[in-house]
Amino acid sequence: MGKGVRFAAGMADENRMPFLFKLRMEVELKMKKIECIIRTEKLKELEGVLRQIGVGGMTITEVKGFGKETTRPDAYLILPKTKVEIYATDQQIEELTKVIIDTCCTGELGDGKIIILPVEEVIRIRTGEKQDEAIF
Repeated sequence: MGKGVRFAAGMADENRMPFLFKLRMEVELKMKKIECIIRTEKLKELEGVLRQIGVGGMTITEVKGFGKETTRPDAYLILPKTKVEIYATDQQIEELTKVIIDTCCTGELGDGKIIILPVEEVIRIRTGEKQDEAIF
């Protein structure tokens, strides 16, 4: 077994192995952090959709900021927004960004941004679990 290959205890039959364990056998999962700044009023809807697709957790922070848009009268006002942080594997990034865009896009100025960052390592403090085991 090479790096990133793990087996579930008590599951010898490959056909009965959960998807994540099969995936771990094929590739080492690389981790990413999605940070998105969204309209505060879109948070509840986004939370519901993310829960429906199986996102196990996220961090939410109330933030304030302004963008570069200068054509509207309140262009230089510092506006309240919500920052959502989600840790995911490379394989989940495309689906998650699509869900965020589909849920949070109004087509108006101020819809926000999505930032995807590489993550070196994730460790769950309570158990010491690492990488995908720490977030699923």
